[in-house]
Amino acid sequence: RQSVTKDTFRQYRILGKGGVGGVCACQVRATGKMYACKKLEKKRIKKRKGEAMALNEKQILEKVNSRFVVSLAYAYETKDALCLVLTIMNGGDLKFHIYNMGNPGFEDERVVFYAAEICCGLQHLHQEGIVYR
Repeated sequence: RQSVTKDTFRQYRILGKGGVGGVCACQVRATGKMYACKKLEKKRIKKRKGEAMALNEKQILEKVNSRFVVSLAYAYETKDALCLVLTIMNGGDLKFHIYNMGNPGFEDERVVFYAAEICCGLQHLHQEGIVYR
């Protein structure tokens, strides 16, 4: 096993932002495989007293193995951030599809489909003893 650092990856565009950092697309240099890299800024974690939360998130993502929930592929740290490299879910988030793909909202069939996928993801988390929010 080789150690994983920021140099293991090519960083691409920002996919989203959160309370303690952002998520960008990244690619493993050696294989070309794409992932999402969630960067948790150490200053913000410390300011919010979120060290336990960050460790808990990493441990949960390591445990997850479902096609309906992202899972942890790699983890590393830089001077300024903790970086969680996650499986990437192509296609955008649900909010994007609700508001930016034609008329706002979905047809009933699509609502049922997405609800079923969400239920499958939650069921997997609950089977692992994980409660989401």
